[in-house]
Amino acid sequence: MDYMLLRHLHITCAAISIVLFALRWLLSLRAVAWRQWRWLRMTPHVNDTVLLTAAIALATISHQYPWREPWLGAKVLLLLAYIGLGKLALRPDQPRTAQALWGATALVTVFSIVAIATTRHSTLFS
Repeated sequence: MDYMLLRHLHITCAAISIVLFALRWLLSLRAVAWRQWRWLRMTPHVNDTVLLTAAIALATISHQYPWREPWLGAKVLLLLAYIGLGKLALRPDQPRTAQALWGATALVTVFSIVAIATTRHSTLFS
């Protein structure tokens, strides 16, 4: 598959992933029972699978790996933090203030990932 096509697929899936997380988080904060909607439970998992597959294909094609490229390693570490924070933000047993804090922190983390991907600097301040 063409590198640019994979790159655009990856970027599109990343944007969809962020929007779907924000939507589910905001619905959770408003106590809307979004988990009853099958499409909103399933779509993020399908999209994130495509996102990760495209990321692995891009790394393979370009020979850029997290252990060789500091900016890519930073993205992977922040991705793991984002997943954990997002999971906490969407837990239904969390108080709303905790959900708000975890969700806001998750969004800051994911936008840091986007900034690192855009600049290809492993820190936001270099």
